[in-house]
Amino acid sequence: MPPTDASSEAGTTPTVGPVEAVPRAQSDDAQDTVDLRLPTELLGSGAGHDQPLPSARPAGEEWQNADPAALFADDLLDGVGEWGPATTASGVFQLVPARLERDLDLVSRWMNDPAVAAFWELAGPDAVTADHLRAQLGGDGRSVPCLGVLGGTPMSYWEIYRADLDPLARYYPSRPHDTGIHLLLGAVADRGRGLGTALLTAVADLILDHRPSCSRVVAEPDIRNTPSISAFLSAGFRFSAEIDLPDKRAALMIRDRALRSVL
Repeated sequence: MPPTDASSEAGTTPTVGPVEAVPRAQSDDAQDTVDLRLPTELLGSGAGHDQPLPSARPAGEEWQNADPAALFADDLLDGVGEWGPATTASGVFQLVPARLERDLDLVSRWMNDPAVAAFWELAGPDAVTADHLRAQLGGDGRSVPCLGVLGGTPMSYWEIYRADLDPLARYYPSRPHDTGIHLLLGAVADRGRGLGTALLTAVADLILDHRPSCSRVVAEPDIRNTPSISAFLSAGFRFSAEIDLPDKRAALMIRDRALRSVL
């Protein structure tokens, strides 16, 4: 099951970032996300997953010039690495698929923030985060871990995943190609000022723009986390139901393509 929510919209109080259920590496259901066998016709070649890491460059240049064609072109999410940037009120934002050697130190540092660790449960040495990332990077492309890069600076961690192929699908009436979001905002200064809502809006729009087969974007924050739910509502999601997941009671949040024109 995906990670639960933590802080983004209310200072250090857990809210939108991270946004979802229990980390895949931490539960029995989590293992299903990686090990569930897919029909052959759904599987890509996986060639994009073993691309060499980009050479070290200054941070701004590295993130602005990352080659999208080399990043998860064969995922089951219509090439997240090729989606390109989105313009937000806070600057140009882009999802850049994670690379273990390049990104591990940064993501591990974020996972050890107490506000994040309380929900993602990936605090500890770098190896803990490495195992979590490696399970996705070496998987079949149903979940793509990404750095969220705003104005050339990596500032958030995302997982874009096929909710219909995830253990989450056991707990709600999923539809083919439902696409899920997990999010954490890395810096305390980025939380509690509406940035989570702005980025959720941008990423949901990117999904709907680049995944024509996807009719819904979904998320499942903890039902107790009212700031997180509020952020999703502000980003155009609707509250669909309360669902009992193995490690929490969650609010199923859905953003419908059919309602996009009225948001």
